[in-house]
Amino acid sequence: MAATRIAAVAILLIFISASFSRCLANHLADDKLALLDFISRVPPSRNLNWRSDTSVCSDWTGITCDSNRSRVTAVRLPGFGLNGQIPPNTLSRLSALEILSLRSNGLSGPFPADFFNLTALTGLHLQFNSFVGSLPSDIGLLSNLTLLDLSHNLFNGSIPFAISNLAELVSLNLSNNSFSGELPDLEFPSLKSLNLSYNHLNGSIPASLRGFPASSFSGNDLVPVVPVNPVPTPAPFPPPSRKHHHKLSEGVILGIAVGGCVLVFAVLAVVLVLCCGKGGDNVVIGKGSKGERSPEKVVSGRQEERNRMVFFPGCTFEFDLEDLLTASAEILGKGMCGTTYKAILEDATTVVVKRVKDVGVGKRDFEQQMEMIGRIRHENVVELRAYYYSKDEKLIVYDFYNQGNVSSLLHAKRGEDRTPLDWETRLRIALGAARGIARIHMENNGKFIHGNIKSSNVFLNNQQYGCVSDFGLTSLMATTVPPVSRNAGYRAPEVIDTRRTTQASDVYSFGVLLLELLTGKSPIHVAGAGEEMVHLVRWVQSVVREEWTAEVFDLELMRYPNIEEEMVEMLQIGMACVARMPEQRPRMADVVRMLEDVRRADTANRPSLEIKSDVATPSQIPSTGGPSPQN
Repeated sequence: MAATRIAAVAILLIFISASFSRCLANHLADDKLALLDFISRVPPSRNLNWRSDTSVCSDWTGITCDSNRSRVTAVRLPGFGLNGQIPPNTLSRLSALEILSLRSNGLSGPFPADFFNLTALTGLHLQFNSFVGSLPSDIGLLSNLTLLDLSHNLFNGSIPFAISNLAELVSLNLSNNSFSGELPDLEFPSLKSLNLSYNHLNGSIPASLRGFPASSFSGNDLVPVVPVNPVPTPAPFPPPSRKHHHKLSEGVILGIAVGGCVLVFAVLAVVLVLCCGKGGDNVVIGKGSKGERSPEKVVSGRQEERNRMVFFPGCTFEFDLEDLLTASAEILGKGMCGTTYKAILEDATTVVVKRVKDVGVGKRDFEQQMEMIGRIRHENVVELRAYYYSKDEKLIVYDFYNQGNVSSLLHAKRGEDRTPLDWETRLRIALGAARGIARIHMENNGKFIHGNIKSSNVFLNNQQYGCVSDFGLTSLMATTVPPVSRNAGYRAPEVIDTRRTTQASDVYSFGVLLLELLTGKSPIHVAGAGEEMVHLVRWVQSVVREEWTAEVFDLELMRYPNIEEEMVEMLQIGMACVARMPEQRPRMADVVRMLEDVRRADTANRPSLEIKSDVATPSQIPSTGGPSPQN
């Protein structure tokens, strides 16, 4: 009897499995027909290897399938020379589609009305085309969208209020169109990036959007309004998304049916195992992968070798050169080695891209230096993820740290409404940065240098420790930096040619960073009514030499109790690092140990960081002792 039950269950499972497989195969075949129908009516000017006799999930350019290879989930055809209107009932039949990128083509006509059937869509990228007309209010039906980029088209009319129904939206770019009228009071609980620049919008910026930078609204006739009362802090949880009462789409119904089949299949499998009694060894089944990444990802183009991006082991980014060059980007800063951008890619990945300038070495030397930098792995070092080299363009890709750099945290928006960096955080910044630099100095048989240590190149990781970035690039530069530059305050006295920095000059620069953390002052700053330029190192040395006073420390630190001894100890370390003679400076490994001693004393002696109301007087600060540093 038991054997009969087992046989019956097995037959039932085989039947369900076969039906399920046929169901999946039919859906993939339908997706394939939809894509072939689309491309036959909008033929590309570039070669596209879509043929009915090849596998859509394995061989077709620009197509990504799910882990079961049963549905098309992404279509990416940037710059393939697609011209004309998107034919109806083609792409809209891809009911499992999550990413659609048709950017940088010649597509025209109104926004496709049947795109609202793509309810699984999370990323829609139609930028750099020639779409026209108004944006329909039905766009709010695409409630799963996280990225929407319609920039650089010919859309006009007003921005529909229904767009605020996209509660999951993280990035919205409607720039460089012809949208007009007043901005509606849009509320996006998850929005991180907004660009409405260069349209014909007028009126005032609504309160819900005033937290975004002015560059998000430039090129319009919008009047920025400064609120009388501060904008309230957002609630811990975002408001619930608006519900739409409409019929379920065919895709949703299909998903429910498939899900039911899977559930029945799983229940019957459990019954079969129970009936069989003894089980075999456990088998762990992992998620389907997209295949092994090669360290070198080749970008399609007429000269593939020129367009090669090199990815380092462990990098999980999925992008190419064209993705970087067309990504939504903002300038983070300009420095000695080039301009740094924050780039948001189509899949919402945020990276930092440095466009390196004035490179004075050839391709082979550049690649060797990148390989050396890319080998360094440490929790306090910002890892190099990828790079690109051509005659006219050199790009370096790093991780993005959303807490910003130490320079902005330390110096920006000083005033009553500022949240200061407390002593605990400054200690973590100093200790983390020191550990990172010490690790860098170990590379190349203990001869590698950072070469560009400054507060804007130190970031905070998730544990609030400092992480150093932008290292190893100065040796690639073609020219020396002029005597007066942003880096002058960090440069050791013996460094004239910034390409000839040493580990000792790195220690000097780190000492300036310590003094910056302690004083809250920039390495070179203006002081007094006469706007005299003050060099931080010389100023601190003169204060210590004449008489020890509390004025050397940042007033924001003086609000915290029981930290005077730790501040003095860190000051002594900083003074040792900025000794005039290179041989008198400690090595970074020794600096790490000294800072760890301060950290241990800090955590052992001070139970809390409660702010005290009074400020310490000069008599309350102990003397540093020892000989006065050289001027």
